[in-house]
Amino acid sequence: MPSPLLVAALGSSFAAGPGIEPVADAAALRSERNYAHQLAARLGADLVDLTVSGATTSNILDTPQQSPNGATFPPQLDGLPADTDVVTMTAGGNDLRFAGALLHLSWLRVEPDSPLVPMLGEPFADGIPPATDDVVESATTGLVRVVEAVRRKAPNARVLLVDYLTVLDRDSLPHLPFTADEFEVLLVIQSAIGRVFREAASQTGADLVLASTLSAGHALGSSDPWVQPFHRDPAATAGSFHPTEAGMSAIAVELERVLRA
Repeated sequence: MPSPLLVAALGSSFAAGPGIEPVADAAALRSERNYAHQLAARLGADLVDLTVSGATTSNILDTPQQSPNGATFPPQLDGLPADTDVVTMTAGGNDLRFAGALLHLSWLRVEPDSPLVPMLGEPFADGIPPATDDVVESATTGLVRVVEAVRRKAPNARVLLVDYLTVLDRDSLPHLPFTADEFEVLLVIQSAIGRVFREAASQTGADLVLASTLSAGHALGSSDPWVQPFHRDPAATAGSFHPTEAGMSAIAVELERVLRA
């Protein structure tokens, strides 16, 4: 590997790290201890962290993103240096509205009179959308298009698709406010995200780093969860159901292993 490497991070909240101190960018809900920052430190690499919580694949590719606090972020690819050596990417879950559904249902069940409920529920007026084959195909296409665009802009970069840490498993339900039916829908969406990453990696030849497999046994309700529980404090609630620092550290260690192999 060249030294120092230039690493660029693309993605949404599962890459950005909301709720993990210290904060690198409050508007982006981006942590200085997300997996890209930890990876760069382990490698002695330079880092361009473009991750923004809430991003869809379109926000990475070509659509500006408006944050809840009014900040506007250009498409993440606009900031990708042409001489990048390694690109990490975790995105697609917002295309399937996974984190949004988790947060909406939690507030709806725990504090239905909260002013957050109508705001969080706006995308779910017709209920939680199922992860149909068409939805999965659309998210896969989005991820594939991002990988292809990365290769056009940074042709020498090694692209690593990092899927999502496991949030839920069969032992999680007693620890969560969801109904059994809601829980089943969420499990299907979580599984669908894994399908999106596997198919995108297959279509593009990008490296696939299975954080979902790495985190088996660390879902909510386990003795050592790598994702944060539901935070009822509105100021902290964005970190709900997202990676802990320990989860980010595990991903960084695995990425280093893959890159040094």
